[in-house]
Amino acid sequence: MTYSYRPKGVCSQKIDLTIEDGVIQNIRFTGGCSGNTQGVAALCIGRKPEEVIPLIRGIRCGFKPTSCPDQLSLALEAAMAEAK
Repeated sequence: MTYSYRPKGVCSQKIDLTIEDGVIQNIRFTGGCSGNTQGVAALCIGRKPEEVIPLIRGIRCGFKPTSCPDQLSLALEAAMAEAK
């Protein structure tokens, strides 16, 4: 399943992700800090969303109440809810 998410309150404008057989296969951020978003994506690939979400939920970017990793956790939750 491929899912697109529009993050809020961060520099990235879009998160596209693919989950197959309950495992994250691909994550692509549009916008944001390229090195950071590529790094977060690489660390999540091959893992189950249920494993990744608690690791990245609540991470903040500077004084912002959220971050690209935090928004990714919301995207993963939304994708899992849509798959049910």
